[in-house]
Amino acid sequence: MTFEPIWGAIIAWYLFLAGLGGGAFVTSAFLGWRHPEAVNMRKIGHLIAPIVVIIGLVLLMFDAEGGLHNPLRFALLLTNFGSVMTWGVVFLGAFTVISIVVVVLDFMKKSVPVWLDIVGVVFAVCVAVYTGALLGVCKTFPLWNNALLPILFLVSAVSTGAASVLLISIFKHADEFNRVGVLKKFHFCLPIIELVLIASLMFITSFNSPAGWNSVMNLLIGSYAPVYWIGLVAVGLVLPTALETWLLFFSPKEFEESRKAHWISAASDAGVLVGGFLLRFLIVVAALPITMVVPMM
Repeated sequence: MTFEPIWGAIIAWYLFLAGLGGGAFVTSAFLGWRHPEAVNMRKIGHLIAPIVVIIGLVLLMFDAEGGLHNPLRFALLLTNFGSVMTWGVVFLGAFTVISIVVVVLDFMKKSVPVWLDIVGVVFAVCVAVYTGALLGVCKTFPLWNNALLPILFLVSAVSTGAASVLLISIFKHADEFNRVGVLKKFHFCLPIIELVLIASLMFITSFNSPAGWNSVMNLLIGSYAPVYWIGLVAVGLVLPTALETWLLFFSPKEFEESRKAHWISAASDAGVLVGGFLLRFLIVVAALPITMVVPMM
């Protein structure tokens, strides 16, 4: 018999939004460390974090397989600390509370204590890693059951979180956006790392089983190939890298702060967000299970 996938597009949105929230919080903490003058950009990251995580959790609750049809499942998750899902509930709950407290402090115009920032970053990283580890619960899907997946989702989470903060800041606080050069250069590296991790994931998965090979081929040359190559690779990874390479290293300094350059940066950051969602969507929907043959009795 064949084990069918239990997750689809809703879980992809949930994984994307949870990672995005964690990445936005990490970005705010990074700004506090390297660009403390970017006060408004920090607040943008703080605000994004709880909003997108809560939206993701609401979507998860409406998932036909695990949400409103059986609400006791959520309560039972808190009783099994040997489960990745249980730890996910703990990480998401703690991170949501912390991020809301930080937003309240921002609205009260009080500084966020360093210790709270550090604790928030720890839980943000845990949430991002958990989104990759969650898929590994299904052992029969080789594309999901891979040690590289949590690392890939962590890098993607930080990348999309930074892209969301930068994208909003371009239009709301352009003066601060122009001064956060260290963040821009750090963010520039992340799609390159993602490309390496995706290539490694595809290579390892393709050789671990026939189901793994078929899953990878499903992405590279199969029914999902156009979305993979055009949406994820070209729009989500290569285009942002090319645009940021030109803006950061080859364009004149005065052009970097022009409105035209801002629109180019916005296109780059939007591409990163598109790629972040498509990464999770494709990994979820293209994964094929190992086929178990049951002997006739």
